[in-house]
Amino acid sequence: MSSLTSIQTAMPALEVICSLIGWLCLYLLFCSTFSQRGPEWNCRLVTLTHGVIIVLLTAYVVFVDGPWPFTHAGTENTDLQIFALAVCLGYFFFDLGWCVCYRSEGPVMLAHHAASIVGILLALLMGVSGCETCGVIFGSEITNPLLQSRWFLRQLGLYDSLLGDAVDLLFILLFATVRVGVGTVMFYCELTSPRTLLIMKLGGVVMYLLAWLFMVDIARFGYKKTRAKYRKWMENHQLKGTSDEKPIGHADKSD
Repeated sequence: MSSLTSIQTAMPALEVICSLIGWLCLYLLFCSTFSQRGPEWNCRLVTLTHGVIIVLLTAYVVFVDGPWPFTHAGTENTDLQIFALAVCLGYFFFDLGWCVCYRSEGPVMLAHHAASIVGILLALLMGVSGCETCGVIFGSEITNPLLQSRWFLRQLGLYDSLLGDAVDLLFILLFATVRVGVGTVMFYCELTSPRTLLIMKLGGVVMYLLAWLFMVDIARFGYKKTRAKYRKWMENHQLKGTSDEKPIGHADKSD
């Protein structure tokens, strides 16, 4: 019985290690393939890949495999939940190490990574709260591919276009509705669940506060971009009106 327990405890650790090695190997593969690009380009490719994979995986865990996180918060982890958490944790270890090595992120993003690592670690070590943790990961990562797409569009000189505007609009809408809107409901369900441990509720408070910090920054960005777009539209409209009046003026002089 003790040997079975030891194996069950060791398996998540092995999965996390394999995940970390996998993401590192993928990064090295991107570095070899896109040798003309910088380290950030290749790291963001890994981030984009992780975002797509983990959103699909956690979506299956939450919406298909179950249980439903809004009603079963604090329940025992399933094998698929453990696998999804291990895949995500390995990535966060990789990305946090990369960010620290290249000093590419500020304190808020580093705090987000650290809080994510601690939260996933607690869910794996205690063997509970996997369903709501997967739900939080899904809500947090669903906007990540769009965030990375914005960066790649900038690098390729395609950001100041209709495509860039569409990506920004979809990013803001998804963040506000899923991460903040649905996230608020998830946060309430976790706090009121009698099964959820106190330490997991405290972790939920930290992640919820970080989400609002990001939301404030995104709202400021949205306001500034909308204001700039409106100002540019007004200038173009006035310029067009002026150019339309010029032939009339010339005609009056000729008369």
